[in-house]
Amino acid sequence: MKILYINRAKFDYMQDFIYSGLVKLIGIENIIESPWNLNFHWNYRQYPKNIGENKGTLLKSLYGQMHQDDYDVVIVASCHPDAISHYLKVLPKIPDHVVTVFLDGGDRPEVGGDFDRLGGKEDYEEVIKRRPFDLVFKREYIIGREYPKNIYALPMCFDFNNIPMLDGKFMYDVAFWAVESHPIRTEALSLLETKFDCAQNGTIKNQVMKKYKRKGAFYLQELARCKIGLNFRGAGWDTLRYWEIPALGGFMISQRPQIMIENNYIDGEEIVFCKDDLSDLIKLCEYYLEHEDERKIIAHNARKKTEMYHSDTQRARYVIDTIKKNTAY
Repeated sequence: MKILYINRAKFDYMQDFIYSGLVKLIGIENIIESPWNLNFHWNYRQYPKNIGENKGTLLKSLYGQMHQDDYDVVIVASCHPDAISHYLKVLPKIPDHVVTVFLDGGDRPEVGGDFDRLGGKEDYEEVIKRRPFDLVFKREYIIGREYPKNIYALPMCFDFNNIPMLDGKFMYDVAFWAVESHPIRTEALSLLETKFDCAQNGTIKNQVMKKYKRKGAFYLQELARCKIGLNFRGAGWDTLRYWEIPALGGFMISQRPQIMIENNYIDGEEIVFCKDDLSDLIKLCEYYLEHEDERKIIAHNARKKTEMYHSDTQRARYVIDTIKKNTAY
């Protein structure tokens, strides 16, 4: 399979995860970037802005730039105006037999909903008018909501190449380091900031992303030093944190995501879900701080499941398999 990968030049989590997984599965020589993206080949940004970076691919990626008419599948990899406007320019050149795919990694539950928020709605509507996508992969695929049959759930994941050196030490009891991008986060921080060691470790309200003390690989190292890591939805249900904590071998208490996640973590075995109203959050934290053995077993199980089902490679494999099963490719 040869893929024309329409992307935005800046980081985009879903775009970057799938690109990284595809490189590992089918090789850089079978992926043509349009436009060519330095972020995919040169690590000059800190995690998570370097998720799409694949070492040793810079020169090989240039081969694809010389063969831009040789592809079987087009993937529009970002729900961002930059990507859809570029695709609109490329669209007239795409042969009829080529499969067209859209990765909607946006926060909104509607397909292409982020174009309303970010811009690009007119270009997106023009694309759909001219040639609807054969397949759409949707990050915020809401449970119970009806979507067309050609739309498939695709949550985020973790690239295990980003695991930093970990010292195995616990320095914090309960932590949630996040901006208040949804009222549930404000509510959780209000409950937590006077409990456990939350005030001391930075689990407080009014955090600003630009002022985070923990960034890049150091952020992941610190996340792994938490006995209990917490997760609550932000602008969308799907968060990086939901995949980072298990991938790092950490124990997580989370709000239950209301999106479709195949092979999701099982409550009490690989994760602990709190109630939607957070009424049991403090009690759950107290219980698992006292029951270290249970905590470690759940964390171990979550790590194994993440490796098996929720890596960037597994997500890319799902995309490829779905294309093969549902199109004439």
